[in-house]
Amino acid sequence: KRYKKAQTDDIPAMDQLGTWLEAQQPKEDRAAFIHNDYKYDNLVLNPDNPSEILAVLDWEMATVGHPFMDLGTTLCYWCEATDSDVLKYFNLTWMPGNLTRQEVVAYYEELTGQEVTNQLFYYAFGLYKLAVIAQQIYARYKKGYTNDERFGMLIFGVHACADTAQKAIKLDRIGNLS
Repeated sequence: KRYKKAQTDDIPAMDQLGTWLEAQQPKEDRAAFIHNDYKYDNLVLNPDNPSEILAVLDWEMATVGHPFMDLGTTLCYWCEATDSDVLKYFNLTWMPGNLTRQEVVAYYEELTGQEVTNQLFYYAFGLYKLAVIAQQIYARYKKGYTNDERFGMLIFGVHACADTAQKAIKLDRIGNLS
């Protein structure tokens, strides 16, 4: 509903993705307190040991939901070297030395002792959510509510998220989408 309300351009891949997500919604029913925006730039890392997290910032999107939703959001921000340059612009995860998305999932499973089922759904949902956020900001820009030129570029992010999700669905995997 949020996407439709903020929609400015006809992007068939977003409509197809929304339909796919509705049809694929998992039946799993677990609830946890989730950050809902967990990514590198919302972390304070120990400069002496960058694998140690000192603090987690930016909690205004926190909510109650399935814990895999949090993982899906993390995965949508987690770019790999072959991903769209538009998506890589927002993070450093595609650079050498970082895990792949599949390795992130494996590490999550190792730490939690839980198998992550429906990985593709949660990844695609994360991309859809990110696209909706970008679309909402872009719509405000297009309506003249802000004149920050950076917001005018967000429509490319909407396309990149939708296209990446479509590619992942077609390949039936979350990583190595080239």
